[in-house]
Amino acid sequence: MFSKSLAMLALAALFCPPALALPTADEPGSPPRTTEPSRATEPPQATELNSRTIFQVLLGEIALQRGDPGIAAAAYQDLARNTRDVRVLQRAVEISAAVQQYDQALELLERWTQLAPDDEAQIQMRLNLLLASGRIAELEEPIVDLLKSDPDQLSANFLSLTRLFAQHPDKPAMRNLFARLAARYPDLAEAHYILAVAAAGTQQRDLAHAELTRAQALKPDWEAPLLFRGEMFLQATTPGAVDPDLAAQTIGQLGAYLKRKPESREVRLQLARVLIAARQYQLARQEFDHLLADNPDNPGIIYPVAMLALQEKDFDTARRLFARLLELPFPDQGAVRFFLGQTEEESGNTDQALAYYKLIQPGAHYFSARQRAAYLLFKSDRLQEARALLKASTARTASEKTTLILLEAQLLREAELHAETYALLESALQQQPEDKELLYDTAMAAEKLSKLADMERHLKKLIKLSPDNAHAYNALGYSLADRNLRLPEAYILISKASELAPQDPYIMDSLGWVLYRQGKPKQALKALETAYSIKNDPEIAAHMGEVLWRLGRQEEARELLQKAATASPDNVTLQATLKKLMP
Repeated sequence: MFSKSLAMLALAALFCPPALALPTADEPGSPPRTTEPSRATEPPQATELNSRTIFQVLLGEIALQRGDPGIAAAAYQDLARNTRDVRVLQRAVEISAAVQQYDQALELLERWTQLAPDDEAQIQMRLNLLLASGRIAELEEPIVDLLKSDPDQLSANFLSLTRLFAQHPDKPAMRNLFARLAARYPDLAEAHYILAVAAAGTQQRDLAHAELTRAQALKPDWEAPLLFRGEMFLQATTPGAVDPDLAAQTIGQLGAYLKRKPESREVRLQLARVLIAARQYQLARQEFDHLLADNPDNPGIIYPVAMLALQEKDFDTARRLFARLLELPFPDQGAVRFFLGQTEEESGNTDQALAYYKLIQPGAHYFSARQRAAYLLFKSDRLQEARALLKASTARTASEKTTLILLEAQLLREAELHAETYALLESALQQQPEDKELLYDTAMAAEKLSKLADMERHLKKLIKLSPDNAHAYNALGYSLADRNLRLPEAYILISKASELAPQDPYIMDSLGWVLYRQGKPKQALKALETAYSIKNDPEIAAHMGEVLWRLGRQEEARELLQKAATASPDNVTLQATLKKLMP
């Protein structure tokens, strides 16, 4: 009986909103039920009650039919206080809970408990009410009583409590509850495990690790604490930030377990994931190869091995494994074809890559595939074919249509067909005059053609639509500064951009350039040096070199410009600066 009760508790918590679901009465004239109603929703039958209570039962049920649960709750509460009928009490508790009258519901529940102390429905309802009303501290004793009633299922029932934590919003209160429960069972590994889960959920990682260590010491062959430790590492790790000590500790513990239990598939898989997150790709590949040898047809193993092979530029392995995935029931066939296309592209097989990209249907990888295919055609001097591919692509929304236009404009811009770029974007903008991406790109295309009035009109409209768009302010301000026009206004615009995005190196570059144009080379140099330290960009180098030259530091300028020219020999701004300063 108990294991069922606690399982029901966990399930109820998953679906229990702050206000419990309102029990409903049948509409008058509705067809008869085709299945037997549950006791939780069945109103008491008036014919079985004392005649004195019939009126209030009818009043409550009619109120429910008419959508007035407050009246129904009041009617049933009054009736329940003067009856020993369990069905009336249950109905009163349910309706009171549904209208969030938790104190009244719990009061009536006490009477229900006295009449039917072993009724599973009232036990479940008590726990639901305490959860819904936020009285977490009061859950301890009822849960302990349930745990004691079925000692043979203690471990399993303890673990089911983690589902309560996952769904309840008051994480600190749930963690405190679990801490008190765990203190009652110091020799139970599962008790320390659920406290570790709760501690991790409230960002108390040191406590979580300590509790996992206790759980492992009590139950050395149990995989769950190890797997959760790996999950904690994965959640705490971002692509740009890996804690080497934590990585070493997690990898060491997972590896030590595998030495004792080499057959553990789940632990090996978790170790492989941790190694990927720690950027130890070769070691991860070894673990995946081990898993693949034991699971040659498991898509969940084949896919990460194929991805690692692609990352390591082992194109033969990647090609073989991705092709195998196309033969298996792998759910994301579009992803497989996309990465097969990438494999062929990086192998230099343009036609094969194009074939895979073109096979991808609308979905998660569709636009990425269309972009790659169009770019491959463009690089193969097939610009018109690339444009035709984009025009024939499926766009289900205005946003997707804009994406295709922007991709086509990018190809035209790279081909330096600026008039065609502008014509394409201007035409698209007429159809979607308030599309922010189109406004920005059309303004930049107008700038390339020195259509300054059009550029300014589009950018000012963008600023009006999106007053926090730092790049719009910067683009307009920089365009003015670069042409030595309306410098006070340019400075105000760029300063506004800098306020909105203070760490953007391109905006810092614009600020330095407008200061230089205003005759403030020392202030300009400071801004440009900061920008260049963040982003080693050839145009920033060009501006910085010119300012250094103006300050009489020609050798420094020459060294900087020549180094930048070696790295970016085709940059137009850099070449123009070199020609001006060192003809």
